[in-house]
Amino acid sequence: MKYIQEAIDTNWIAPLGPNVDAFEKEIANYVGANDAVAVSSGTAAIHLALSLLDIQRGDTVFCSSLTFVASANPILYQGAEPVFIDSEPDTWNMSPDALEKAFVEASSTGKMPKAVIVVNLYGQSAKMTEILSICNQYAVPVIEDAAESLGSSYDGKPSGTFGKFGVYSFNGNKIITTSGGGMLVSDDEVALKKARFLATQARDPAPHYQHSEMGFNYRMSNILAGIGRAQLEVIDERIKAKRKIFSQYYEELSVLPGIKFMPEVKNTISNRWLTTLTIANKIAGVSAADLLLALAKENIEARPVWKPLHLQPLFKGMKYYSHKENQSVSEQLFMTGICLPSGTSMTEENMIRVITCIKETLNTTELIQYG
Repeated sequence: MKYIQEAIDTNWIAPLGPNVDAFEKEIANYVGANDAVAVSSGTAAIHLALSLLDIQRGDTVFCSSLTFVASANPILYQGAEPVFIDSEPDTWNMSPDALEKAFVEASSTGKMPKAVIVVNLYGQSAKMTEILSICNQYAVPVIEDAAESLGSSYDGKPSGTFGKFGVYSFNGNKIITTSGGGMLVSDDEVALKKARFLATQARDPAPHYQHSEMGFNYRMSNILAGIGRAQLEVIDERIKAKRKIFSQYYEELSVLPGIKFMPEVKNTISNRWLTTLTIANKIAGVSAADLLLALAKENIEARPVWKPLHLQPLFKGMKYYSHKENQSVSEQLFMTGICLPSGTSMTEENMIRVITCIKETLNTTELIQYG
């Protein structure tokens, strides 16, 4: 309320203003990037990154398949064609093996991608060392979609700072929110200066309204940036709370037959934005769909993991490279994966309700152990 009131008192309620400037600097400092641009959504940030990389009609862009559609829609905005890359089991994120196959084939046909969009799913970083090594070998820039992973790290480096551009989302369900908003970060300050220009309708520096190229209405409002500044001040508390929720679920449920949680790879720290698990029907005796139904009957909201984009009607016929010849990890995760309630406002009673329902559904009589 302090930052919002300041915006109202100073009459900075439209896009741009002191809160926007400060929020950009604070995010850049938090993740260790040279600069940041506050925009209206994470999707807008991806779109700007593609525009800055001069993605055009007829170009191709490699993109993680196991993600929300917002990761790939901006490819279509530019008239380009997405090529989808499978996940791998260790992180549930982009498979370096599948990525390598896609590059080898692209190289042999002479149709190289103009960019690679890597998604850090549910707060867990992808295998960035391997992925960057492959992309650098072919001199193709990386856009790191860290919409869900602000506050996570890989080898001690903040998520979202590995590629040419990094993207964060402040949608209402993210670890911090501005109600709706996003951030584009990069060490390329010249490129981000151009991003600001494009995001404000590409208005030329003239005394009248003059436009020499197409722009977008993508800038964040000063009021929403004020919310974001206050949220950023408590992000470490949010991460601690998210990780505690995961730990409670893991302690109680990981011992159950057929249950496996999303891994946290060595040398990474996940913000555990959502606690996710898979359930093996043959071992557990129930399917992911059965468990979702049982939770819904108790008025507990849980969801499947993302439906892979290569299976979406919107992208029918687009190329897809699987992790192994006979193994599509993203499809397997979609069939067996569940996202559990993970809000930082969850009470101990809430946790017990969810855990009890899952245990009863799996026909186990194990007691819930709490201090």
